[in-house]
Amino acid sequence: MTQPFWQTKTLAEMTVPEWESLCDGCGLCCLIRLEDEDSGEIIPTRVHCKLFDSQTCACANYPQRHTYVPDCIKLTPYNIEALEWMPQSCAYRRLHEGKDLPRWHYLLTGDRESVHRAGVSVRGQTISEDALDDPEDALDFAAFDLLEDKTDNEE
Repeated sequence: MTQPFWQTKTLAEMTVPEWESLCDGCGLCCLIRLEDEDSGEIIPTRVHCKLFDSQTCACANYPQRHTYVPDCIKLTPYNIEALEWMPQSCAYRRLHEGKDLPRWHYLLTGDRESVHRAGVSVRGQTISEDALDDPEDALDFAAFDLLEDKTDNEE
């Protein structure tokens, strides 16, 4: 039996479609995070990027997102290590760390809804940054529970 590409290739060896297929659609990386200037602590919030669709857990304009959100981070095999705020359940992070995909990942289940049934996604739990009067108001929606590792959640 042939092993799946994510078990035989490094992240850098993957094709663009393989790379893109690793995204589980949880939406956690599309949330606004703030950094405490004094401590350097990253504060996760339930405020999402203005391009994020909170029902589909997808970017509404992924191909042109940098046009509308210039500071949107383009995830690559070469910057994952520096992005310590990436969720512990994230396939990119897990594979970079030598771990396998979580059992609810759609590449294993064949079902894009499995991440939502497992309770890992932020579907319906966020508000848009456009709804805030001031970007600092995102602190009112701090969500430290989002730092919890939900890798072992059942589907």
